[in-house]
Amino acid sequence: MGMHARRRTFRVLMLAALTAIALVYIYPVFLMFMNSFKPFGEIVSDPIALPRLPTWENYRYVIKKIRYGSLFLNNLMITAVGLAGIVVFSSLAAYILDRRQNRYTGLIYTLIITPMLIPFQTIMITLLKAMSVIRLSGSRIGLGIQYWGFGIPMATFIFYNFMKTIPKELDESAHIDGASTIRTYISVIFPLLKSVSVTVIVLDTMWIWNDFLLPLLMVNSSNQTRTLVLAAYTFVGQMNTKWQYAMTAMVLTVLPAIIVFVFLQKYIVEGVVAGAVKG
Repeated sequence: MGMHARRRTFRVLMLAALTAIALVYIYPVFLMFMNSFKPFGEIVSDPIALPRLPTWENYRYVIKKIRYGSLFLNNLMITAVGLAGIVVFSSLAAYILDRRQNRYTGLIYTLIITPMLIPFQTIMITLLKAMSVIRLSGSRIGLGIQYWGFGIPMATFIFYNFMKTIPKELDESAHIDGASTIRTYISVIFPLLKSVSVTVIVLDTMWIWNDFLLPLLMVNSSNQTRTLVLAAYTFVGQMNTKWQYAMTAMVLTVLPAIIVFVFLQKYIVEGVVAGAVKG
């Protein structure tokens, strides 16, 4: 067998393996979507069968019951506040750390990214108490701000590695023209971070939009501040779970994040590959 034939065989086998893995992950999502069109009896009797007569009644009930429009706006506000802070502060931190190299830079960079290694469960009780003291609990904007602390370490790591691919001569030219450091960052550097910024935005949108534990701790005490994921959980009970409504609520919850991912997924690849190849 020639080299070309072996490579083609390897690609076919790799494609088959990746397809099988993808199907394993997609199948539960397919079941969730399919069961959202069934009445309770059909789900209990045969959860993996196709619906005998698909119905939109579950969607009409859930949208009205959880006040979907209001909770959608809650998710949108929390995600927007979280993304804005993560992208701005992490990209600016990466820019300064890369351009202002000194004996403290490595230590500061290590301190910024180290929180990635700390499990959230180990600090959640302390965090809840601290957020109550400074009045950031029970607030949609306060919850969005809290995501800055959890999202900036990973985002700074991504931006910092990509920043090394941007020539420092651009900064020097801007400074010669009289631009300040902030003006150089806004007008010259940040526009060049488009692909990696979209990568961070997509990854963090999927995380913040679908997060459960932090909103459960911070905004679950009021129907006016809770998120879509928390509302979906209200259909799950200890004695009785309304599976048809729970499945429908979860479809309505994750669908916006999936749509964002589908339309912007190519930028994830571009951002990761650009940093890996040029770095």
